[in-house]
Amino acid sequence: MNENEIYFFNPVELEIRSFPGGGDVLDIGGGGEGIIGKLKGPRVVAIDRSKDELAEAPEGPLKIVMDARELQFLDGVFSAATAFFSLMYFRDQSDLQSAFTEACRVLKPGGRLRIWDVDMAAFPETDKSVFAVRVRCVVNGEVCEAVYGAPWPSQPRDRNYYRTLAEAAGFVHVNTVISNCTFESTFRKC
Repeated sequence: MNENEIYFFNPVELEIRSFPGGGDVLDIGGGGEGIIGKLKGPRVVAIDRSKDELAEAPEGPLKIVMDARELQFLDGVFSAATAFFSLMYFRDQSDLQSAFTEACRVLKPGGRLRIWDVDMAAFPETDKSVFAVRVRCVVNGEVCEAVYGAPWPSQPRDRNYYRTLAEAAGFVHVNTVISNCTFESTFRKC
């Protein structure tokens, strides 16, 4: 796809800091740049529906081809779960709700879910069918650059949209940090 066919949100610079907690981390959509895998290494179980995306990700995490809507893990086995600019690839709200419900199921009580995504409260005026954001990350002192984009969803998705889905799945909102057109939200499983 030609860049002229894509609506780009303003570029974002993020420092991805380690988060507390021991145990394994489930990284939903952990292929591609594998940012959480770079952050937490072998403690990460990176899942992605695309074998090719997982092959691109750096070595370190355990990589498994799996659908986040139907996780093949026992209940309560992960200390944390993450979704780093991967929720935008879910087309339907029901698919997203399934992914949140499954993430809650596989987290231990008190486990945290962290998501990073575009904070899109309304669609901008454009005739372009795809949106994207350029993200420059600093992870453990290493600079990583990536572009995350997808076709426009059926409705705008912002931090409150995802908060509603997370709370319906059994999470409690802990905090949200906004950075330009993106956000990082943390939720806790009760």
